[in-house]
Amino acid sequence: MNQFLARTLLLLTFGIGFLSTSPASLLADDSGLKPNIIFIMADDMGYGDIQAYNHESKIDTPNLNQLAKQGMRFTDAHAPAGLCVQTRYGLLTGQYPFRTTLKERTEPCIKEGQLTLPEMLQDAGYYTAMLGKWHLGFVGGKDKQDYSEGLHGGPIDRGFDYFFGIPASLDIPPYYWIQNRHPIAPPTESIGDNFSDGWTKIQGAFWRKGRVAPGFVHAEVLPKLTDKTLFFLDIAAEQSEDSRQPFFLYLPLPAPHTPWLPSRKFTGKSNASMYGDFVMMVDDMVGQIMKRLDQHKLAKNTLIVFTSDNGPVWYEADTQRLGHSSTGPLRGMKADSYEGGHRVPFIVRWPSQTPAGSINKHLICHTDMLATMAALTGQSIPDNQAQDSINQAALLTKPNLDQPLRNTLITSNNSKYYGVRMGPWKLITGLGSGGFTQPRDIKPEDGGPTGQLFNLDDDLSETKNLWQQHPEIVKQLQKILAQSKETGETN
Repeated sequence: MNQFLARTLLLLTFGIGFLSTSPASLLADDSGLKPNIIFIMADDMGYGDIQAYNHESKIDTPNLNQLAKQGMRFTDAHAPAGLCVQTRYGLLTGQYPFRTTLKERTEPCIKEGQLTLPEMLQDAGYYTAMLGKWHLGFVGGKDKQDYSEGLHGGPIDRGFDYFFGIPASLDIPPYYWIQNRHPIAPPTESIGDNFSDGWTKIQGAFWRKGRVAPGFVHAEVLPKLTDKTLFFLDIAAEQSEDSRQPFFLYLPLPAPHTPWLPSRKFTGKSNASMYGDFVMMVDDMVGQIMKRLDQHKLAKNTLIVFTSDNGPVWYEADTQRLGHSSTGPLRGMKADSYEGGHRVPFIVRWPSQTPAGSINKHLICHTDMLATMAALTGQSIPDNQAQDSINQAALLTKPNLDQPLRNTLITSNNSKYYGVRMGPWKLITGLGSGGFTQPRDIKPEDGGPTGQLFNLDDDLSETKNLWQQHPEIVKQLQKILAQSKETGETN
């Protein structure tokens, strides 16, 4: 297909509405225009991978370093859980994932009628697009065989005007591309398991056997998403300034989640093996986005958020072998209740508003994005929607507020292990990691603690369990969890 034809088809797919606007889409701020919003969510990237967060990182991340230098770096930012599905649900709905049943393999996780971040932004006059990994299910589930009536309950039915991407992680079949509600080609063929020597089964170039679309190549996914993103920005730049419609571009990347598949350009370029090379490839994509925004003079009024959905799959043995800690000073990894499972990099750049080179130490969660973006665009949130979303808009301009806007945080990976934060205190409702780190679950001893309590100001690495020394704090945090479950609200 020649470039002109491909461009024409994409323009038709995006629709005339993206190239025009209505008076309601121009809510005046200082510039007279609403900001464009680009939300980039890496997959399984650790808190310690980016050099701006960890000067000892063995991975060169010049573009993310530059993004932090030009914007604001949050140091106490969290996913609502240490797993992919849960975090995506929390981000898009403004609700803690424990409030609903997450069955993405059999049905959509986000129910019809539930307010979503893109839906709210549509109401604010935004064109909403998603390029990347969905992983929140479709009607019929992953075993769906008949695609003739399309895929429903996905991005197009949950607030996005346009979707191009993949159904789930690149190690979970079926493997195929989706545009809006239809596969580019349905997964009618089969592919075998794939593993990498020298790594565990869930590391390296790992994927599970299953159905695959003809011609689908795992290694081509991130480059294709990069090309689509840059093309999207090219289209956005074609609008005249006096009739411009703001856009929300959601980029849930499939990397550096397994399979780790760095292109030839990045292979062997890091000091953290193929994982580090893949992180560098993500960094390069961010750099290309920043460059394209500059070229089109869109950077000044574009708010960029870069974060990760959870921690990495990175064992202590990996740190010892390569000298690189993917979680930096944090304990644990993906799926864990420890900080390494859910404390994530979070960088915001908004040149017209956010102080360059600033560091924000206030508590923030992915669930807060809905209320924050609603405040920035002049929208209100209906009752009984986005209950766990706190408006953090003030932090984007004033990182050193005297009082925090979020007082507590609840994280969860399963029904047994919850994490509860209040100030420096963190409670875990079990004795193990609750996730991938061993031991996952420990049976309490008679007369011993039944959970874990840490003071993160003094012990960020969560090495000293203070459960028995501070029973009053334990009771207070347990009460916060119980009240949140009972009332369905957070603060």
